[in-house]
Amino acid sequence: MSGPLIDHRIYTIQPRKMGQFLEVFDRLAMPVLLQTLGTPVGFYMSHVGPLNQVVHLWAYEDMADYERRCNARDTHPDFAAYLKASEGLIVAQEDRLIKRIDLPSLRTAQA
Repeated sequence: MSGPLIDHRIYTIQPRKMGQFLEVFDRLAMPVLLQTLGTPVGFYMSHVGPLNQVVHLWAYEDMADYERRCNARDTHPDFAAYLKASEGLIVAQEDRLIKRIDLPSLRTAQA
């Protein structure tokens, strides 16, 4: 799915805890996220610049779709286990909603 609204999340992880965070995230959060948010656009890890960051992107059709699926995630009975297990691993979290723009020059370049 490549909706026009992207949830751009950045988690900064405690130094030397990335492996532990990724294990907890994959085991406890991802089953819930796949069920409630769907398939992500992608997952990335910082390599240059601020380190110890995980970036994940999720696509939505509009704000109503975003709010509905986020509510399903937040109220899922298994999500609390992830929140508890990730305590102390996440230093900071940023969340941006970004909108796709359709530039004429990009349409021409992709044709």
